[in-house]
Amino acid sequence: MASAPQPQLPLFYKDLLPLNSRDHADWKAGTLDSAAYLAATHAIPLTSDEFVDAQRDFPIVFTAGENPLPIALFGLNEGVNTYVGDDMKINELVYLPAYARRYPFLLAKLQQGSEDMSLCFDPSAGLVGKMDDGLALFDDAGQPTEYTQGVLEFCRRFEEAGQRTNLFMQELAKLDILMDGEIAITRNDMPDKPFIYRGFRMVDEAKVRELAPETLEKLAKNGMLMLIYAHLFSLNLMRTLFERQHAQGKVPTANEGAAAPVLN
Repeated sequence: MASAPQPQLPLFYKDLLPLNSRDHADWKAGTLDSAAYLAATHAIPLTSDEFVDAQRDFPIVFTAGENPLPIALFGLNEGVNTYVGDDMKINELVYLPAYARRYPFLLAKLQQGSEDMSLCFDPSAGLVGKMDDGLALFDDAGQPTEYTQGVLEFCRRFEEAGQRTNLFMQELAKLDILMDGEIAITRNDMPDKPFIYRGFRMVDEAKVRELAPETLEKLAKNGMLMLIYAHLFSLNLMRTLFERQHAQGKVPTANEGAAAPVLN
């Protein structure tokens, strides 16, 4: 069984195999009941379709660099996920980004120069394989089962949402309303030592207010203005996230330039 081309595997994925009825006719999919793959991840990619749902639970920021992308912050420091407990479970009911929900599956291009994408999976996850219990991936005729078709459709919708997200980011770039972000959080017991978080981008609210009325009207009609303000509202959760880390003993003891919330 040949692996898919892997010049650089996406976040979470350690290996990729294309799913096919020849090699996996009798394979099944189990239940991914552990969030261990998320435990050391503080920033998870997010599509623009998810902003309204995600902003209730997480700060939404943008990665630094030439091609910024939206991410949901599960922690403010590298390697800290405040929502995964020691039992490797997500310890409360929160919105889980589609990027994480599709794991261990994804659509990938198997041939360079081709736009065709195939359903692949990460065999290291231990979710897909020869097992007694689980959901069959193919029926007796070698056709994808309803489960596999559902996985494929979910991954297709995710790719489509990714395309809309790219268009959203292109429009933000044209508007030139992103700026380098900086969040300073001061604790009552350390008023002279604020924790400074940098290394991300955010929308400059002042620039949004300065946009021409016709531009704002266009943004309101095409739905972008709602997404922009969902992002801005979510930034109020930075302190809440900081307090979660502090309660879990995962905040640096002294401010030496706290690790920036950036997706590497």
